[in-house]
Amino acid sequence: MAKLVLIDGHSILNRAFYGVPDLTNAQEVHTNAIYGFLNIMFKIIDEEKPEHLIVAFDMSAPTFRHKMFAEYKGTRKPMPEELRQQVPLIKEVLEAMGIEIVQKEGYEADDILGTIAKHSEKNGLDVSIVSGDRDILQIATEHIMIRIPKTKKGVTEIENYNACDVEALYGVTPAEFIDMKALMGDSSDNIPGAPGIGEKTAGAIIQKFGSVENAYNHIDEVTPNRARNSLADNYDQVLLSKKLATIDIDAPVEYDVDSATLDNMFSDKAYEMFKRYNFKSLLKKFDAATTTREPEIFDKFRTIDDFGEVEEYFAGADFGGCIGLKLLYEDGCVSGAALAHEDNSVCYIPVQGFVTEDYLKAKITDMAAVCDCIAGLNIKSVLPAIDRQVYPKLIDAGLGAYLLNPLKESYSYDELARDYLNMLLPNRNELTGRMSYAEASMVKSEELARLACMEAYCVRHAWNVISVKLDEVQMKHLFDDIEMPLVFVLYDMECEGIMVDSKGLKEYGDKLATRITELENTIYELAGTKFNINSPKQLGTVLFEDMKLPSGKKTKSGYSTAADVLEKLAPEYPVVAKILEYRQLTKLKSTYADGLAVYILEDGRIHGHFNQTITATGRISSTEPNLQNIPVRMEIGRQIRKVFVPKPGCVFLDADYSQIELRILAHMSQDDKLIAAYNTAQDIHAITASQVFHVPLDEVTRTQRSNAKAVNFGIIYGISSFGLSQDLSISRKEASEYIEQYFATYPHIKEFIDGLVASAKKNGYSTTMFGRRRPVPELNSSNFMQRQFGERIAMNSPIQGSAADIIKIAMINVSRALKDNNLKSKMILQVHDELLIETYEDEVDAVRQILIDNMTNAASLRVPLEVDVKEGHDWLEAH
Repeated sequence: MAKLVLIDGHSILNRAFYGVPDLTNAQEVHTNAIYGFLNIMFKIIDEEKPEHLIVAFDMSAPTFRHKMFAEYKGTRKPMPEELRQQVPLIKEVLEAMGIEIVQKEGYEADDILGTIAKHSEKNGLDVSIVSGDRDILQIATEHIMIRIPKTKKGVTEIENYNACDVEALYGVTPAEFIDMKALMGDSSDNIPGAPGIGEKTAGAIIQKFGSVENAYNHIDEVTPNRARNSLADNYDQVLLSKKLATIDIDAPVEYDVDSATLDNMFSDKAYEMFKRYNFKSLLKKFDAATTTREPEIFDKFRTIDDFGEVEEYFAGADFGGCIGLKLLYEDGCVSGAALAHEDNSVCYIPVQGFVTEDYLKAKITDMAAVCDCIAGLNIKSVLPAIDRQVYPKLIDAGLGAYLLNPLKESYSYDELARDYLNMLLPNRNELTGRMSYAEASMVKSEELARLACMEAYCVRHAWNVISVKLDEVQMKHLFDDIEMPLVFVLYDMECEGIMVDSKGLKEYGDKLATRITELENTIYELAGTKFNINSPKQLGTVLFEDMKLPSGKKTKSGYSTAADVLEKLAPEYPVVAKILEYRQLTKLKSTYADGLAVYILEDGRIHGHFNQTITATGRISSTEPNLQNIPVRMEIGRQIRKVFVPKPGCVFLDADYSQIELRILAHMSQDDKLIAAYNTAQDIHAITASQVFHVPLDEVTRTQRSNAKAVNFGIIYGISSFGLSQDLSISRKEASEYIEQYFATYPHIKEFIDGLVASAKKNGYSTTMFGRRRPVPELNSSNFMQRQFGERIAMNSPIQGSAADIIKIAMINVSRALKDNNLKSKMILQVHDELLIETYEDEVDAVRQILIDNMTNAASLRVPLEVDVKEGHDWLEAH
């Protein structure tokens, strides 16, 4: 007998919302309810293996079962905004999965479920209804099972009820369960019943009389006395409660079970949405549905652990073409290497006494002399174990995959196998756990060999696909001319590192600690009590309940004390201003004063990591530690730069592009006025203020210039009138007028920005000046906020991405020029539009000129690229 599963959408989404910890993705969209809903749905599907699935939803504007009773259900507790936001998103996810959604104006989900269930039962289907609302138990029969999810000790369990189960638990039939519920009422929905009659008493009354009407007709026989009196006094309410609880099993809903067949839940669109919302654990379901088994070659992987055989292998192998390489290098140690050079030849060579690291290094160098390329993953991390003469032959396949899809979180071999080879492979963690390569070589040598061979094989074959795709989308030049050369520039920067004044760092931390203590005492005094300032819950209680400050939004966990809420209150309430300062300083202390100290190595320098595959726009990011996020707005934050110093005999030269994104906007939009302003070297913000506010240039006030600056930069990021009004503390109407005047002043910019959005909607991606693509799936979302976010991405990504490309080109050219001129000075840091060079004192003039020449000529624009170069004995002085 075919099976149909019906799910109460709002009920399960609501249950998931309160049962799963809050999750937000990169766009700060709440997703915990969606994630929990999907987990429950997949659990049901795995258990039931149904042919058909339908999800029913209440209408978003609740009209409820019968309008005459809306006054009762209308008193329901309002849906939290974090949950409300997820309702259209779960519908969008279900639609992407091809799952049938049914809803009907004027009817609740349980009416729809009851109607479909009863009709389907008559048509010979077995039905399971998944709901958190026990009212649905009245629908249970031999062929209609009710499944109610419950969370016990953090684990989801599902209670199952057929008709016999309902009777066994409550002592009443499913039909009688309605009357039992009518007596009890429902306090959660403010539905009336007979006060004082609980579940046990209600069950006993209905067991005896069969219905509330019959019980009332025999009121003198109802026991106990309290129940008899309550039923007599509240009979009208009980009848009303019964009507409210009775599910309509003949609602005029339109549905087609055949169209609700589970054919292909794991579509490309659904996969992209799961990735967008970062549902990593659920992506494996797509793997199982869409990937093939491992190829037979995997059974032929071989380990060569005899020196004579290794020599024979290198002497006899044909190393022409592309070679896949997995070098097991970690913590300065090589544990082995896997090579894939022919379709049917993949071998692993461990380093276990008979083969040395130097031997492998030499053989890889010899191999590079005859092959076309050597493909690997995260090439930068293994460069210490590879001879520099091999660098020109190296290919990082992960970088190529990043160019094709910069929205992914990782580009590991198993990801490449799934995306480009249609294979599902175990990842490193599944094979060797958290062990280092050195540890695994001792206790999991077979698994480590398999891991290495799989990566070498996958990288070689995936690169063949990736390379073709890069050509097809005209991004191969980005890979060849920018991303791969940049790998070696970043590696040199990481090796060089930046010196830190440890004593100065400690003094900075002590200064922060003193100020933090002062702030704590002041906050306690102003609040009239001591509390944990770092606890949002305690802080919310003190501010909004004890001190009676005007509260902002309240979440399920309490009052919101987010920065945007407190910033609105700070001008009026000194305690809030102190709390904001306290937060800023404690973050400075933990992240920088204390946090940076752990990264200082024996040479007195921090050797951070620069990443090419993290941001969707192409910007380089910095981690371990993040030196690109050094504060600049607060004076005490800027002071942290003083502890970064050049080594003896050197100074810092800091080169910073001037307004590069606005200049790119002028170039790409071809706006005559903006181009003219830059080409005549005028103050762009003053010019904008003059034209927007209709005042002579020499009469522009500081405030007008500041406001114009906010508009200039805001336009790049798709700022709204609301956002601008918040930034400038002006009315939304004024902000809207500013933006309108701006577009009237620079009409081509409006056309250009609208064109960016239209192009992204049409193509599904935005493009930089250099052809770098940034997918914008948010533009197709059914959720308005998501679409708005997508439009801002479409406006900004071409500009920010072009700036990222330009600074990368400049870095490559500056690095090459320093080497070509045999200079000792080194590039050590990149922060978005800024380059920092540790410059020998006798090379200052030469390095300054190299920076100016190579940064201003990194791209040819309709307006000049300008660079500010400053010199200093610490980073603050040079900035």
